[in-house]
Amino acid sequence: MTEKESFPELPEFSIEQLEEGVQHVNNPIIGLKPIEKVYLQSVVGYTQQDNSFYFSDGSASVEIRVVSDEIIRVRLAPHGTFLEEFSYAVPKLEQRATVFSFKESEESYRVETNTVACLIDKKDFLISFEDNNKRVINSDFSTMHWEENVDFGGYYVYCTKRCSPDESFYGLGDKPTSFNIRGRRFQNWATDTYSFARDQDPLYRAIPFYIGIKDDVSYGIFFDNSYKTHFDFAHQDADKTSFWADGGELQYYYIHGPHMMDVVKRYHSLTGTHPMPPQWALGYHQCRWSYYPESKLKSLAKNFRDRKIPCDALYLDIDYMDGYRCFTWNKKYFPDPKKMIKELLDDGFRTVVIIDPGIKVDDNYWVFKEGKEKKYFCRRSDDYFMEGHVWPGRCQFPDYTNPEVREWWGTLFKGLVDDGVAGVWNDMNEPAVFGSGSFPNDVRHQYDGHRGSHRKAHNVYGMQMVRATYDGLKKLFKNKRPFTITRSGYSGVQRYSSVWTGDNLASWDHLKLASIQCQRLSVSGISMCGTDIGGFTGEPDGELFTRWIQLGVFSPFMRAHSAGDTREREPWSFGKEYEDINRKFIELRYRLMPYIYSAYWEHHKYGFPILRPMVMLEQDVPLNRNREDEFTFGDKILISPVFEPGQTSKMVYLPKGRWFDYWSHEPMEGGREHDVLTPLDSMPIFVKAGSVIPEWPLMQYVGEIDLEEIKFQIYYSDYEVNSFYYEDHGDTFAYEQDIYTEKKFVVKGDAGSCIIRQSSEGLYTPRYETYELKLIGLPFQPSKLIIDGKEQQQSLNFDELKRVVVKANKNFKEIQVLR
Repeated sequence: MTEKESFPELPEFSIEQLEEGVQHVNNPIIGLKPIEKVYLQSVVGYTQQDNSFYFSDGSASVEIRVVSDEIIRVRLAPHGTFLEEFSYAVPKLEQRATVFSFKESEESYRVETNTVACLIDKKDFLISFEDNNKRVINSDFSTMHWEENVDFGGYYVYCTKRCSPDESFYGLGDKPTSFNIRGRRFQNWATDTYSFARDQDPLYRAIPFYIGIKDDVSYGIFFDNSYKTHFDFAHQDADKTSFWADGGELQYYYIHGPHMMDVVKRYHSLTGTHPMPPQWALGYHQCRWSYYPESKLKSLAKNFRDRKIPCDALYLDIDYMDGYRCFTWNKKYFPDPKKMIKELLDDGFRTVVIIDPGIKVDDNYWVFKEGKEKKYFCRRSDDYFMEGHVWPGRCQFPDYTNPEVREWWGTLFKGLVDDGVAGVWNDMNEPAVFGSGSFPNDVRHQYDGHRGSHRKAHNVYGMQMVRATYDGLKKLFKNKRPFTITRSGYSGVQRYSSVWTGDNLASWDHLKLASIQCQRLSVSGISMCGTDIGGFTGEPDGELFTRWIQLGVFSPFMRAHSAGDTREREPWSFGKEYEDINRKFIELRYRLMPYIYSAYWEHHKYGFPILRPMVMLEQDVPLNRNREDEFTFGDKILISPVFEPGQTSKMVYLPKGRWFDYWSHEPMEGGREHDVLTPLDSMPIFVKAGSVIPEWPLMQYVGEIDLEEIKFQIYYSDYEVNSFYYEDHGDTFAYEQDIYTEKKFVVKGDAGSCIIRQSSEGLYTPRYETYELKLIGLPFQPSKLIIDGKEQQQSLNFDELKRVVVKANKNFKEIQVLR
């Protein structure tokens, strides 16, 4: 939500230059200087320390560290001395491999676990990785190398891998391009990109993690370097994949699959997962730049309730503040914010406010005064404070890489929390500065004791800001879960925040990009993601907005947001026809809330991404390498959004197995495409056979109704299928002490029976006592119902949708429905 800005660039080097070994950098002080690229030479020896092996060419050193059976870390020290161990992405690197071996042959060294082996060629110092079938999955094209960085000292560091003709690549966060990124080239430098275009790079986040698929085997590379990083996926040369950085250490993790899901789960084992969000955060959110004054916000809330369109959260953008000063209120627009927020909460609305990093230079402003007195603001190399202009005018910026500053920042939210604010939205934290784009590179950062310039801290600045926000709110909320959302972040930001894809456009192409970006973020470790429904800038028509609402139902984070110079876009803004359809789909979101919440639990506890692209579901199907129009939410519901105006049908591919049309309950065979009708009031949604899908009664907001019964849609299958259902208090951290219920359902049928088994773990006890089970797709007319060994006297007739309804106690162990 800022002006377009450009960033000063460091010299860019082509892959040809990278391999040539000599470059020239035009330094304003020393002029044209030749820069020699230095490559590793032959290995002359090694040492071992616990699970780390150190190999040397006589000058440089390489560490090969066994992290787990499937994860091996590689580090390069150009002159033999490694940097001190520290990473914002990996807070604690734990050794999880107990069995590994080391072997030396005449040609190579071999570090091996039960799953993967790392080979170091003695002559060339080339590194490769094999699976336990001795297939080479990933290997160096040339040795790791480096060169002096004359701009600031340190090194540019490079790694170039071989790329096979069939290799595909995925990940890197929110890149607005095709889902398969083979043939593309990117850089990671968090950038404020207002109205970004397809293929524009970089954007707001820096996620240096990608997934490769070679010979139907998946692996991951996590290049944990917070400087500006670059990635070339067979763009310059079809047989090479390269990644390099403008400083810092060449440190990467090889993460073995063999399945894409395995890679993502193991990446989460390093960088963490999202904590469980407050359940209301999974409802529909309405935002605009800006809703003010108070009467406007109350009118908005009244419209939602009068029109019976569910909504859980309303947002206040920068205009709620006094002169854009963070942690203040504009009393002209909001004379009594505490009273207003209480009234909104009484009607089921949580209030989320925006907070930016720029603190107005004003000695009468308490936040600036405190930060100045405590020397918490960033300084440049000449010791002057870093200043830049953003919304309040002249500003200074906290150094969130300083733990003392983060602690202070967290305390600043007390007034907002006392007023009743339920969530915080951190924006402009790339960091964005008008005119210059961002901070100058000579700004200094404390970096948790590992001091460095802004070159090192830029990509983590937004992550550390939202970390400070989250930790501060967590203390102030006591046992209640905070809700935070951030525009910028680095790997591991998921431990503190949700994200959205930034200032997009109201266009059909951006609707498709919204789906691709959320899928990409999900497999890149950031599952709680969404887009500005309807587009932030530009003007959607009713059809585009409605199709975006439909996609938003199956985005982990669902929020409509728009710029102040556009027409208002609430679910009713385009007339009754569109309003009715939008209501229908937002209601669907709320009916499916227990399924959505269970998917979050599977992510939090087990590391499963919430959105799963087709290639993750069937990576052995070649066409799935480039399918990007379809995905599953969790592992049971498949979505195929509509991305074209006026589209009345589309071809939808269903993975192998049996599926049911969500709307008609028609069974459909997987492993092939189907021509599916797509009228405006519908969207292709399919449910995997054997699934148990929990549903809530319709609510206008989370918690409006005390549950008296849970409904489950159970889809018949003649092969065994497992499903999870999760419950807890919905807004506390008691789940960390096992105060939750995780239920596992198993469905298995044949020509004359359908058996449903249930098991449970956890210490949470919901108040309701019964389930209503709706059995869908039974291939026979049932006549007998047995629950936990006792025959029941219940009607077993099909209803109008060919369902059989069964009532059962919530603690049943086994249900048999017999012919």
